[in-house]
Amino acid sequence: MPLGEKPAYLRVAEDLRAQIADGTLPPHTRLPSQATIRAAYGVSDTVALEARKVLMAEGLVEGRSGSGTYVREQPVPRAIRRSGFRTLGGCTPFRQEQTDERVRGTWEGDSEREEAAPAIAARLRVEAGDPVMRTRYVFRTGSEAVMLSTSWEPLRLTGRTPVVLPEHGPLAGRGVVERMAAIDVTVDNVVEHVGARPALAEEARQLGGLPGHAVLVVSRTYQAGGLPVETADVVVPADRFRVAYHLPVR
Repeated sequence: MPLGEKPAYLRVAEDLRAQIADGTLPPHTRLPSQATIRAAYGVSDTVALEARKVLMAEGLVEGRSGSGTYVREQPVPRAIRRSGFRTLGGCTPFRQEQTDERVRGTWEGDSEREEAAPAIAARLRVEAGDPVMRTRYVFRTGSEAVMLSTSWEPLRLTGRTPVVLPEHGPLAGRGVVERMAAIDVTVDNVVEHVGARPALAEEARQLGGLPGHAVLVVSRTYQAGGLPVETADVVVPADRFRVAYHLPVR
C-alpha cells in the first residue's frame, strides 16, 4: 500500500459514513450486510467487518441482537450550562451542575466513607489513604439520566460536623457552597477542567448509551482560601450534550 493511502476498511467506512450523513442511509435503516459490503466494494469479509466496527465505534450504527446493524438516530445536542460556583440561597446539587434555570431535574445520591486514592488525594491535597466522603449522584430530567457525578470531600474538614453527609442532615441536598458556609468555610473559587474519554460500562448503563462511546468529563474542585474542600467528576454523554460556560465579566 503506497505511503499515505487509506486502508481499505477506512475507505469503505468513509463511504458508508457519507451515505449516513447525506440521508442515503437514514436513521433506523439496516446497514448493508457484510456480504453486500464485500460485493459492492470488492473487499474481503475481514475488511467489511472492520468497516462496520468503525461505524459502530463512532456511534453511527448499533447492533440489534438477531436482527442486524442499523443506523442510529443522532440526537440534537443540548446544553449543560455552567457558571462557576453558586451563591447561597437554596442551591441544590442539580442546580450546582446545571445552572440553566429553565431546566428542571431531580437527583439521587448515596454517600460512603472510603480511603482517598492517590489521584483524589492529590486533588484534595491530602495524603493517599486519608478518609474522604465519596458521594455518587445520578441526575435526571424527567425519566432521562443526563449526568453522573462522583464527589469527594476530606473528612478532616467535614468529619464530626452536621454536613458530613451531603444528602442527610439539616442541609441535605444543598450545594457545596452553602454546606461549607454552615461550618464557617467560605468557598471563594472553583476550578474546572473539561476532557473526554470512552464511557465505562457502568456509566453507559446508567446514561442509556453504549460502552466505549464518548463522554465529557468535568473535573471540578471547590476551594476556600486556596484549600480544596471538594472535588468531583461530572460525566455527561458527548453525543447528547455540550458544556456551555456563562462567566461574568469583572
